[in-house]
Amino acid sequence: MYKLLLCWRYLRTRYIALASIISVTLGVATLIVVNSVMSGFTQEMEHRIHNILSDIVFESHGLEGFSDADWHIARIGEIVGDRIAGITPTVHVPAMLNFQVGGRWVHRQVNFIGIDPETYGQVTDCGQYLQHPKNRSVLSFQLREGGYDQRDHTGGAQAVYRHGMQRAGWPHRRIVAAREKAWLEARHARAPGDAAERQSAADPFAGIETPRLASASDQGVVQEWEPLGGKLFDKASEQHTGIVMGLALARFRGQDGEDHFLNLPGDDVRLTFPTAGTPPKAVSGLFTIVDFYESKMSEYDSAFVFVPLKKLQEMRGMIHPTTGVANVTAIQIRLKEGVDLNGVRDDLRAAFPPELYGISTWRDKQGPLLAAVQMETAILNILLFLIIAVAGFGILAIFFMIVVEKTKDIGVLKSLGASAIGIMSIFLSYGLCLGTVGSGAGLLLGLLFVANIDRIRVGLERLTGQEVFDPSIYYFQEIPAIVQPMTVAWVIAGAISIAVLASILPALRAARLHPVEALRYE
Repeated sequence: MYKLLLCWRYLRTRYIALASIISVTLGVATLIVVNSVMSGFTQEMEHRIHNILSDIVFESHGLEGFSDADWHIARIGEIVGDRIAGITPTVHVPAMLNFQVGGRWVHRQVNFIGIDPETYGQVTDCGQYLQHPKNRSVLSFQLREGGYDQRDHTGGAQAVYRHGMQRAGWPHRRIVAAREKAWLEARHARAPGDAAERQSAADPFAGIETPRLASASDQGVVQEWEPLGGKLFDKASEQHTGIVMGLALARFRGQDGEDHFLNLPGDDVRLTFPTAGTPPKAVSGLFTIVDFYESKMSEYDSAFVFVPLKKLQEMRGMIHPTTGVANVTAIQIRLKEGVDLNGVRDDLRAAFPPELYGISTWRDKQGPLLAAVQMETAILNILLFLIIAVAGFGILAIFFMIVVEKTKDIGVLKSLGASAIGIMSIFLSYGLCLGTVGSGAGLLLGLLFVANIDRIRVGLERLTGQEVFDPSIYYFQEIPAIVQPMTVAWVIAGAISIAVLASILPALRAARLHPVEALRYE
């Protein structure tokens, strides 16, 4: 009992120990906050990546792809069985996106993806990232009559305003068509000439109705898609093949902090990409933007452009002219909840030759990125744990000072019959008390900080006048934070262990004091 009484007395009266308690508190709180934020970032990032990529990606090594997707899907079904929740064929091809802004051409390198709108939603959740509410329910490559989100639908009331989206869709397309018509009429009044030539000069996207792929004997590097039937293209009432484009390809953040757009749903763009022949040739076509895609992962929002699968197969020459069997470059597979992804991947790898097909999970696809995040978290934990280690050295120094100061008290206790183990346990218990109190305070402080992290962020932004957490950089409207109970337990256990370990050497010195030596100067 005397041990606990002495520990409590030292804890209340030795205010120098408060410095060690504060160090432990700050170390524990910092580790809890950092791990919670990193866990939130990691989980949110994995969630977004997984929503974009299917569980299993079955793909060819070349851009020509493989033929007869139906046979491959049936064969995959035989191997995987009822573990499949959804499956769809796709075509992936690199492309160059081109559009005009202020009379100048803008070029973007993109990943052009042909998808089946009826089955693609079965393997990914990318539909929730579209900007029209109806497209989030059922994807359509037809331009909508307005109704696009003017603010990020996932960002709440704090989401920035998007200039121009209030007229996106057919209203914007009709405005552009009327402006081009007025320009054409003005030019006609100034310089009469051939109407077809004037329309072609006024609208570089006019005159394109139905695509026709030039034959293999055609000369030139770039093959153009030309109108058939001689009918003029009415931009105010017709559209080209629809595409869904990554939002970052068209958006920029203005000095007012709001979003502005280089083009909108309803605008036409040109895409140039290789055919599936050998050697491949470049084919160019015009497309109409029907929606934007925003996953808030810049790697995808600045590169992905979606188009109907059949149209891309036709333009690339991937459909056999006699059999009608089309090639695809990949098959996306979603598995049922709880199925072992690696097991399914290994089963498919054993059934298909690796020299012809590449088979991987979504984690395999993003392995370097996920590994980098885990390494960053581990390094941060090591560095921040040094704060608690510094507190441990403080406890070590304070305890040595207490042993020197309380030499007479130690001698009296030993002369009254206290054992060496009893004296040692006093200081070990004292260290345990310091670690427990500091860890408990750090736990409360850390949890309070995590629970109010966005309020604290807003307060700091008002105080400093600068953004602490810019959503345009981190792609989150709020700071994601997830408290992992196991991580918190390890942090607290580590802090208490350091405090106890730091008290071992002073406790040993106190236990070795001889009562006669301790009292000889009294």
